[in-house]
Amino acid sequence: MILRQILRLSSLFHSTVSIHLRRNIGLSAIVFNRTKELDPVQKLFLDKIREYNTKSKQAGGPVDAGPDFQKDMNESLARLQRAYGEGDLTKFPEFKFE
Repeated sequence: MILRQILRLSSLFHSTVSIHLRRNIGLSAIVFNRTKELDPVQKLFLDKIREYNTKSKQAGGPVDAGPDFQKDMNESLARLQRAYGEGDLTKFPEFKFE
């Protein structure tokens, strides 16, 4: 009796997993094929994102940010440092678990 229930649950689990995998593989194939054939607006959007990414890597920060942005950024960092204490607020904290 228990063996029958285990086998039945095993077959249900197998069929569920196989259906789920088939759907995911099917969807990923559709998405992969659509990235090759983008419409002009999507292509322009992706090109602008890539262009901004290369500019931000070259500039080392925000692109086309004026002195007002830098002033606001410094004021915000100073306010946060007063509120939360010392440390570099521009970097992600490092956690050490012992």
